[in-house]
Amino acid sequence: MTKLRILMTATLGALLALALATFTGQMNQSVASSKYADIDRLANVLALIEQHYVEEVDTHQLLEGAIEGMLGTLDPHTSYMSPDLFKEMQLDTKGEFEGLGIEITKQRDGYVTIVAPIDGTPAAAAQLRARDQIVAVCPEIEDEDSCELTQELSLLEAVKLMRGKRGTTVMLKVLRQGWAEPNDFVIQRGRIEVSSVRLQMIESGLPYIRLSQFQERTAEDLQEALNDAVADGPIQGLVLDLRNNPGGLLDQAVKVADHFLEEGLIVYSEGRGGGSRMEWSASAANTQPDYPIFVLVNEGSASASEIVAGALQDHRRGVVLGEETFGKGSVQTIIPLENSSGLRLTTALYYLPTGRSIQEVRIQPDVKIGAYTTEEVETLENREETERFGEEDLSGHIKNTKDDKTDDAKQEEFERRLKIDKQLKEAIHLMKTHRILSDLSLKQTS
Repeated sequence: MTKLRILMTATLGALLALALATFTGQMNQSVASSKYADIDRLANVLALIEQHYVEEVDTHQLLEGAIEGMLGTLDPHTSYMSPDLFKEMQLDTKGEFEGLGIEITKQRDGYVTIVAPIDGTPAAAAQLRARDQIVAVCPEIEDEDSCELTQELSLLEAVKLMRGKRGTTVMLKVLRQGWAEPNDFVIQRGRIEVSSVRLQMIESGLPYIRLSQFQERTAEDLQEALNDAVADGPIQGLVLDLRNNPGGLLDQAVKVADHFLEEGLIVYSEGRGGGSRMEWSASAANTQPDYPIFVLVNEGSASASEIVAGALQDHRRGVVLGEETFGKGSVQTIIPLENSSGLRLTTALYYLPTGRSIQEVRIQPDVKIGAYTTEEVETLENREETERFGEEDLSGHIKNTKDDKTDDAKQEEFERRLKIDKQLKEAIHLMKTHRILSDLSLKQTS
């Protein structure tokens, strides 16, 4: 009886397994059949347009529009790149291109939003800011009819309108928080050659390094800047400025973080369902000495810059100071297509060493401090030197013959900017305080 029951149970199990397999196969066939039916419907619509539309149509243009529409239903970073845009994207990573110099994004059915203006570009000179909304783009500045609302454009269409030959102009209608209505910005396009690394010595042993984006040579240029910084003595502290850095190449972000980390995970990515995991780790070779690092970030710090700031924060290697970052933690894979076009496809999410995701969560600074308001900046810039009073203001005072003040224009510009940069001033203050306390501690223990 027991054997019969076991046999019946096994037979029933086999029948259920067969039924389940048959149902799964039918379901897969049904899904495949549904997909083919959708493709057939697309082909039928295309044929109907070609045969009956009131004017003759360009089939290639229709299909490109269909691809863009399909990708437009996905996240804002997935997009189709025409041959021209694909070529421009490749030039961007080399740091040489023609245009305005802004990193932008777009929420579905929303206006184009500036992630960050790139240092040294027409957009930065025009004082565009992170989070500014580009309401409209006007290729013909004298013709209001040429203006196109970005709410009605794809991200790539907006990019195409803003790019152009150097020397030509474009007008952007920009809405900023606190403004009742958009203001017009007329900007002349330029040939943009962006050096992504800029070094400025605060004083001996204390360098300030600005990374504006992550290009093909960023890690190499950073190493050169660090070498230059030790020319007069060892580095005792570093301010690494990643504010308004829209990101760039992942491998460069990993190499930059690796400069300051001796070992451990820098970042990893996971695809759909936790699959296709990839990891990037630090190596001991060419690691910088263990001096204090203050990393400046703000809402214009995105993607690769968030990876660097987050990795240093997770490893307790640097103090992150400023405002919360943009929160872009997705991986875009660039796939070349036929006829020299390309596909930018979101394939995974980034995760920091502790397992936290950047996506939407953002990097939260260890020391949260906002920038000066526009009104505060104007007050500081208009403050007269006559408000200061000291020995040099006394009639007949003795001159300092060992005055080591520099006439270097770069240094003067840095000092001028330092007066109105609240976050940088705070980072320098903390770094100097740390150095003084460290010196006191050494004296007490010696």
